[in-house]
Amino acid sequence: MLLHKGFIFTDEIIDLVYKEPPMQTDYDLIDKLVNDWAKERPEIDAAPMLVVGRIIQLGKKLERRATLAIQDDGIQYTELDVLATLRRSGHPYCLTPTALGQSVIITSGALTALLNRLERRELISRMPDETDGRVKLACLTALGKELIDRAIVLRFSEAADAINALGSDEKRVLASLLKKMGQDIEP
Repeated sequence: MLLHKGFIFTDEIIDLVYKEPPMQTDYDLIDKLVNDWAKERPEIDAAPMLVVGRIIQLGKKLERRATLAIQDDGIQYTELDVLATLRRSGHPYCLTPTALGQSVIITSGALTALLNRLERRELISRMPDETDGRVKLACLTALGKELIDRAIVLRFSEAADAINALGSDEKRVLASLLKKMGQDIEP
């Protein structure tokens, strides 16, 4: 057993991470990329792409799946992100654009355009901040709350389905490793 940064890793979890995986017959695009570079430029270590390439590829697939899961509600993934951020902020479901910007992965200019779209669709309203009249809060409307409450169930269900092939120990290990990697990498 190993204790690392508040996580307890059992011997089984350690074995999942450090033992050689069973021989796989699935040869994918990332394997081809790494093997091609090994032939063409053997002095370059392309092996990190076995992880990074798959994370990038997987991220694109997961985003596509998330978009498809919520498309019947007529919202895009970035709109779901903003509505969900407002919803999880708690009653009265209002945040400044700065607070929203710190929680979503889009530029401030794109956030302004997105907030304008959501306001036109009456999913949010904009009102002056009582503490700073120069700032307009983005607030979830009743219609927006109803939509996000429905869409987030679909989103979480899709996320659960996406990792269904993994066992519970594998999910914990992967979550921990991805968190560690994410904390270590600067944009």
